[in-house]
Amino acid sequence: MHKVWIEAALNGPWSRALQPGIPDTVEAIIAEGIACARAGAAVIHTHAYDGGGPQSFDWQVYARIIEGIRAAVDVPVYPSIPGLDVRGNVADPVTRFAHIEALAERGLLEFAVVDPGSVNFTLTATSAQARPAETYLNPETHIRHGLNVARRHGIHPAFAIYEPGFIRAGAALARAHGVKTPVYRFMFSEQFAFCFPPKPYGLAALVTLADEEARGAPWMVSGLGVDVTPLIGETVARGGHVRVGLEDALLGSTATNLRLVEDAVRLVRGHGGEPATSAEVRQALAGS
Repeated sequence: MHKVWIEAALNGPWSRALQPGIPDTVEAIIAEGIACARAGAAVIHTHAYDGGGPQSFDWQVYARIIEGIRAAVDVPVYPSIPGLDVRGNVADPVTRFAHIEALAERGLLEFAVVDPGSVNFTLTATSAQARPAETYLNPETHIRHGLNVARRHGIHPAFAIYEPGFIRAGAALARAHGVKTPVYRFMFSEQFAFCFPPKPYGLAALVTLADEEARGAPWMVSGLGVDVTPLIGETVARGGHVRVGLEDALLGSTATNLRLVEDAVRLVRGHGGEPATSAEVRQALAGS
């Protein structure tokens, strides 16, 4: 029976203005991370907030969150990285990954976000008068620095595949830097116009390309502004994994992180898979 990793992405960068139900205090993030892990999530991903307001990239805030969750459930918890905007904020890759370095030095990380390309967050419903979309910039100088951080600390890169070519670029750069096996997260969307909508032809294309470029590497269906549950059956059949949570859910969702994880567990089992434990995720990645 295929053991399916279920990852819970708790909040994202949205703030409550776009995703009202996200946990945005340290205490709420810890509580929801624990609840999702106990419900069947084998990996937790979170952005850090310290009492609402904008997200934080202070390593000490992240450490409180990670240690708080892991004090109750021994589950991998990994952070995000700040964006790089067109005005040059966080222009230095060392600064951008400083919290990753600090957390890894303290033995708190098993994964690190290193996204292998840049993308426009164009909405599928837009107009000529609409405000231009944000660009999520990842220059190769930053990608290479992030991979060097991952290699030095022996942690697995987490690749968000916003476009199919990110698979090729990520695989090439991972080989060049000698990192541990990356996890490829396929970024489907209904509300944003990147990659593919959550349809079988898109999954087939991404799986085929990943098999050619990074054979044997773990992959999962995920995204932003999307419901990936229609893909869970085929994902289980193809040997993949699943990410759910309020970071990825349709903006304005009325769901909770716990319900999204519980639904994923039910669907995985309904399609003949079995949710993996955190120990099984670690075992699968051991030595890779």
